[in-house]
Amino acid sequence: MLIAQISDLHIRPRGKPAYRVSETNMLVARALAALRALTPAPDLVVITGDLTDWGLPEEYALLRQLLAVLPMPVLMIPGNHDRRAELLDAFSGAADGHGFIGFVHDAGPLRLIGLDTLVPGASHGALCGDRLAALEHALAGRADTPTMIFMHHPPFDCGIAHMDRIALTEGREAFLRIVAANPQIERVLCGHHHRPIQTRLAGTLVQIAPSVAHQVTLDLGPDGEGSMTMEPPAFLLHRWADGALVTHQAYVEAYPGPFPFVLDADYLGGD
Repeated sequence: MLIAQISDLHIRPRGKPAYRVSETNMLVARALAALRALTPAPDLVVITGDLTDWGLPEEYALLRQLLAVLPMPVLMIPGNHDRRAELLDAFSGAADGHGFIGFVHDAGPLRLIGLDTLVPGASHGALCGDRLAALEHALAGRADTPTMIFMHHPPFDCGIAHMDRIALTEGREAFLRIVAANPQIERVLCGHHHRPIQTRLAGTLVQIAPSVAHQVTLDLGPDGEGSMTMEPPAFLLHRWADGALVTHQAYVEAYPGPFPFVLDADYLGGD
């Protein structure tokens, strides 16, 4: 089982780069092309939020066109840049049945749970009592099944001060109690921070995917105001095999290679 996680697409109206710098539509198209070129192909793709930049209907319409190139199923959750009503107008199947946007999806030996952490009009994330109860119900439904939880806002502080202020700030402790009580949770997988970051938390591994567009500047100082950088776009590949989940980071752009490993006799003292 191979699951691709892409995050923070920030689709914009045509001809309008994000922050006047990042050509997100082009970068997303390249990322989707990279997914299509993978061998073996992913069994499904999960998008962990910020599908669009402003939550505009034209942005979601463009995203639908871009995603049409993928031959595999696509699951999605919203980020703080999304709007639920507009997202559901374009992707009606994304509703989770509880008034939010998410999923409970059984993929072979795995259970995938997508959580909606969106707070309308705000940048931080939240999990209310209803969303937490739905999570507990989904976990209890297959308590012996290895489970991956997908959410936009990370439930921990990473040291990038301006991002920590807008992480999952409401319902964090209750969420972590649920995670700690369910050892079948193999991963908690997030977006939002536009950087590859990992930590161990509540008995499992929590990972943040980089963006397939621009990245947040790595600034671990206490007074960082926040900025972006055009570091290489990337995504995560989660491979389940032989009872273990292994995650790879894959870069979108093509680079020189592959080159064979050829021993140079000069280094070995040969003639």
